[in-house]
Amino acid sequence: MNYLTYEAYLDEVATLLTEIYDLDDNTAIKLVVDAQEAEYFSPHDDHEDMRTLERAKQDAATLFKARQNRVQTQQKQQRSVHRKGRPAK
Repeated sequence: MNYLTYEAYLDEVATLLTEIYDLDDNTAIKLVVDAQEAEYFSPHDDHEDMRTLERAKQDAATLFKARQNRVQTQQKQQRSVHRKGRPAK
C-alpha cells in the first residue's frame, strides 16, 4: 500500500475538500490548518498507515461535516438573536 508523507496527506485532504465539496482553496486550506492546530492530524503524523488516499477521503468528509455543523449552529444563533431583537407584537 502507498502511504503519503504527512505534508502530502494534508495537501490531499485540502484538495479533496475542493474537488468533492466544492470549497474554494482558501476555505479548504483553512479547514485543514485549523484541524492541524487542533491536533486532529497528530495521529497521522505518528502512524504512517493512517496516511492513505482512502483515509484522506474520510478525513475530508469529517472536516466538511464539522464545518457544516458549525455554520448551521452559527446561523441558528444569529436567527435567535435577530428574533429576540424584534419588538413584540
